[in-house]
Amino acid sequence: MASGLFVTLEGGEGSGKSTLARALDEALSAAGHSVVMTREPGGTPGAEQIRQLLVCGDASRWSAKTEALLFYAARTDHVEKVIRPAIEAGQIVICDRFSDSTMAYQGAAGGVPLDELKQLHALVLGDFKPDLTLLIDLDPDAGLARTQERDGSEARFESKALAFHKRLRAAYKELSASEPDRFCVLDGELPPDELAEIAISAIERTLAE
Repeated sequence: MASGLFVTLEGGEGSGKSTLARALDEALSAAGHSVVMTREPGGTPGAEQIRQLLVCGDASRWSAKTEALLFYAARTDHVEKVIRPAIEAGQIVICDRFSDSTMAYQGAAGGVPLDELKQLHALVLGDFKPDLTLLIDLDPDAGLARTQERDGSEARFESKALAFHKRLRAAYKELSASEPDRFCVLDGELPPDELAEIAISAIERTLAE
């Protein structure tokens, strides 16, 4: 069977990743692809339990380094049990957040040296990374305003100071600039249908390659 594809969605809080993920699932499934939708932290029963430790509670509950270790514990289980098997079975995996989130949130915005995070990634996952990363770029003020419509049960990162979210956006821009062949940067101000159309085109190009 043909090799699958690993696509990740990245962006700050309220950028529209969940909406885009649903649109991609619908469009790709309609086109005949076998699609696996998943998320981080989460994706397996064990990783979902770790998710509750990370996204709930006070913003200062964990240090950024502790967060990174928890994320990679969940991520390792996720890759071993869901992501890698699906790719090997020829499926398209759409994952809401992956390792770039750790580099941005716990690294550039949280203060953990990127070299340490890269070493951690190499230790547990080797050179495993997405084939394509769709980064939704949106002003933090606009994104945080959107999050006010949520129920607030998983608002730990949203509750961090605005300065954190501004560092986060800058970090994502640096990450995308460092790997332009893997990243496709999307304008988060675009209507959802236009955003999805651009993203689907990027996925089709990656599949063709």
